[in-house]
Amino acid sequence: MTQKTIAIVGTLAESLVGFRGELIKDMVAAGHIVYAFVSEMTFTQQLRILELGATPIRYSLSRLGINPYQDIKTVHQLYTLFRKYRIDVSFCYFAKPVIYGTLAATLAGIPLRVAKIEGLGRPFTPPPNGFSKKQKILQNVQVFLYRCALRFSHHLFLLNPDDKRDLIDKNHIRTGQVHLINGIGLNLNHYQFQAPVTAPVRFVFIGRLLNEKGIWYYLQAAQALKEAGYRAECWVVGAPDQGRDAVSPELLKQKVHEGIIHYTGKVDDVRIPLKKSSVFVLPSYYREGVPRSTQEAMAMGRAVITTSGPGCKETVVHQKNGLLIPPHDPQALFNAMKAYINHPEWIIQHGAAGYQLALQRYDVKKINQHMMQRIGLATVVLPPKQVADVTPNRIPNVAKERSKTESAEYTD
Repeated sequence: MTQKTIAIVGTLAESLVGFRGELIKDMVAAGHIVYAFVSEMTFTQQLRILELGATPIRYSLSRLGINPYQDIKTVHQLYTLFRKYRIDVSFCYFAKPVIYGTLAATLAGIPLRVAKIEGLGRPFTPPPNGFSKKQKILQNVQVFLYRCALRFSHHLFLLNPDDKRDLIDKNHIRTGQVHLINGIGLNLNHYQFQAPVTAPVRFVFIGRLLNEKGIWYYLQAAQALKEAGYRAECWVVGAPDQGRDAVSPELLKQKVHEGIIHYTGKVDDVRIPLKKSSVFVLPSYYREGVPRSTQEAMAMGRAVITTSGPGCKETVVHQKNGLLIPPHDPQALFNAMKAYINHPEWIIQHGAAGYQLALQRYDVKKINQHMMQRIGLATVVLPPKQVADVTPNRIPNVAKERSKTESAEYTD
């Protein structure tokens, strides 16, 4: 395997550094030349990309708009840049970069074209009352564009089997080799096991404060716990969102005033609230790939409550490392949260099991090596990893073991 010149094509520099930084470092360490294509970038973010070993390149992309003229300009600009930097491999992720980046790479004659779709997003997210006409139109447009672009990709990476079924198989989209991987992965040296808090039982929601992420259902369940007299804490972590589906700052303030939630706002390091938590909660019905927030919680030894929807269900083995609930079911969420209060030993057991699953599934080094090998890129040899001892004699006992705990119904 020889040195390649690789274009990683995304959108925001912030997400590229945060979610693609480890991949860039692994590609550079293997001797490849990497160009990071982003549509928005600050000077500080430019320096961070350079520190990763890549060369930052800005290009024009309308992330949210639907303007054919602007999109054609994006394809032409990427085509010109690919030719200028003599790119050997295009690695495009997120919907618009996958579509327009792959088309530009094809026109530029790039010999190896790779696409990565990390969830189907809002057009494929089912609201409580079913898909609207607008959503169905957007689905059809997106499927058409994917059909146009993916036929020219040599490799397509997806994060869960539901996306393959609902996008590729159902719509008979022709593409190159399709690979399923376990999320984007984590640096497990950064997210390390921490014994969970058990007194008080403390639930934590971390993410965008959008209804489709399940925040409204979480607030409902938190209020139900308080009204039922349970002395648990419910934390909300995340910046107020400006989206049309966002929970308002006024509502958050009201819930704080009523003693229903503890609201931290945005934090720069999610490990801090996770370290102080008992159980991570993500009642999302958004069309996820594999939620990074859930992976982070598992890597730190937290039990997880999430939904049985696409992407989310890939992170939890029910009653092993967490509890799965149906989407759009606040009563089931309340029951699941109540179960961890009634069975505090589950916090320990499920958290330890989740940590072991994170080691098996979400090591970013292993995921990156797997992707690079699949597309024929040179890789580096991985050193053995030291793991925390989370056997029962090394973690706190919060209740006597009960022989029937694992089989008990979580709705009690």
